[in-house]
Amino acid sequence: MRRSGGLLTINDGTLVAVSGMGSTAAAIAARALVDAGATALVSWGMAGGLDPALPAGTVCLPSAVVSRDGATFATDPHWRELLIAAIAAPHTVVSGKLLTTALIIKDSAGKAAAFRETGAAAVDMESLGVAKIAATHGLPFIAVRVIVDTANDTLPAAVLAASREGTVHISRLILGIARSPRDIAPLLRLAHRYRTASRALVAVARTGALAPLAFAAGSPSRIA
Repeated sequence: MRRSGGLLTINDGTLVAVSGMGSTAAAIAARALVDAGATALVSWGMAGGLDPALPAGTVCLPSAVVSRDGATFATDPHWRELLIAAIAAPHTVVSGKLLTTALIIKDSAGKAAAFRETGAAAVDMESLGVAKIAATHGLPFIAVRVIVDTANDTLPAAVLAASREGTVHISRLILGIARSPRDIAPLLRLAHRYRTASRALVAVARTGALAPLAFAAGSPSRIA
């Protein structure tokens, strides 16, 4: 692994950019990847559950990324099928739609409303930005998102307050817990679910089906 110009290069040649929260930040990171020579784009990370049937740790490989204003970007079906086939049990995998929003949906009522309106299985804040850059440059695109907070979870106020600028500030989190001790139990529950989701992401990464070279071997004509 090596770092250059804010990007990481994995040993298999995969380029990685960490964007932070939001579609704008994600689009900037995706554009940097394209400028550095990326031939396919993946939106990678965590998501919130909208479908109440899906537990934490569910791997969401959507067929489309959507917004509430009607924008829709399809993911590459061949690449997605290769990845689905590579993910072994006991990981739950769901397709369908992934909703991208500008603001965090913090409670079960908001998630239920989003599920009714869009039918999306999960929600994030970045994938639409990456999808737009992929579409602009004619590149294959998929999203890989693992559910942390489920449709029935309300995010602790301390977490929301500590992550307003796109990253979690530990000092703010501690201060928030001190101000609202009732957040301790849901915070511990969220931490457990985060560990579950992280293990699922690691399992997906270890399949090797994310690497552009692996994708090119399966469908060389699809790499720009």
